[in-house]
Amino acid sequence: MGRTLTFKQKEVINLNDGRRLGYVQDVEANFETGEITAIVVPGTSKFFSVGNKNDIVIPWSNIRKIGDDIILVEI
Repeated sequence: MGRTLTFKQKEVINLNDGRRLGYVQDVEANFETGEITAIVVPGTSKFFSVGNKNDIVIPWSNIRKIGDDIILVEI
């Protein structure tokens, strides 16, 4: 659980265009293996809603680097 809280404090940046995607809102995990399978960043049109269909789900395989404050991804 500590790992999830650490992810939620990190900003996500796309390496392909340098765009800031936002901060990690949630993670998806495989409960059988305990591995994180994706990170979720809120979509741009979030206004008083929970669970937006515009949320960006980034598969673990697209994560290139996890730093102290930033996660670099390729999408």
